[in-house]
Amino acid sequence: MTAGDQIVYAATWFALIALPVAFLMTVVRVILGPSLPDRVVALDMLTAIAIGFIAVIALKTGFHLYIDIAIALGLVGFLATVALARFILASAGRVKAGTPKPGVEKTGKVKQKSVTGRKRR
Repeated sequence: MTAGDQIVYAATWFALIALPVAFLMTVVRVILGPSLPDRVVALDMLTAIAIGFIAVIALKTGFHLYIDIAIALGLVGFLATVALARFILASAGRVKAGTPKPGVEKTGKVKQKSVTGRKRR
């Protein structure tokens, strides 16, 4: 076994110890997260940890098809994070739907400004 093989061997064992610890800490953040965005970031982190597990297993077994699976999981995880972020933005818009926007009257008509900068009615 060469020095490079020994380094890879030690790094994979370290990763197999560190990744479950990171996974458990992230699950705690998902459960106890003080806000919804914190939970979304934690779910994205869970996806990254799963990709790390798959990469380590690919190194240990020598079966490199797992790398393709990790790439696919990364793409799906990214799309899920974007979808959850859009859901959060949409739900935040529904909460504030009762308040009128600046420059819009309660009737829904937009106030017009004249050339001089004064409001017209």
